[in-house]
Amino acid sequence: MQHYLHYLIEHFGYIGIMVALMLGIVGLPIPDELLLTYAGYRVSTGAFSYPLAFLSCWLGAIIGISLSYMLGITLGLPFLHKFGPKLHLTEKRLEQTKALFSKLGPAVLFICYFIPGVRHLAAFWAGMNAYRWRKFALFAYSGAMVWVAVFLTIGAYFESRWMAVKQYIHAYRPFLFPVFLVALGFAIFYWYIQQKRKTPG
Repeated sequence: MQHYLHYLIEHFGYIGIMVALMLGIVGLPIPDELLLTYAGYRVSTGAFSYPLAFLSCWLGAIIGISLSYMLGITLGLPFLHKFGPKLHLTEKRLEQTKALFSKLGPAVLFICYFIPGVRHLAAFWAGMNAYRWRKFALFAYSGAMVWVAVFLTIGAYFESRWMAVKQYIHAYRPFLFPVFLVALGFAIFYWYIQQKRKTPG
């Protein structure tokens, strides 16, 4: 798979990145984080422009998640039961996605990119449950922006250690979401403390 991704990116550039990410978000077995970090690595070598690479990756992510949302609206659960297993979208992952939605609501659409398996189902579930387009787009598109920025920047920043970064992403992929949540929690806590200090009395 990585060989084909390399070929796609080398021959089709920004369009190749966009198409690969779009297909990965819909559910094809494409290593999305690895693709993003590799695109960042190509930025560091001067082959890509960061703004254009970011735009291509973001468009690929939002097109892919929008397609999943539309499939959820139009085809619903029967489609998922029939074709889900072929895309590794199992019943266990569906239950995990449902549980997250019951706890966090539409915020799942923002954080789903950092959870392998859930990002492929979150938009589909939102479509099945008739989430309004504005609500879906607000959370899903802003989440895609953060996700793309994180991994694209990692690839660009650690360009001299590309192989090490690649191995770490493969090894620690299941822990990315908890780490992201901890970092987000610290950021919110820091912001809260700063606001308290600014408030007189």
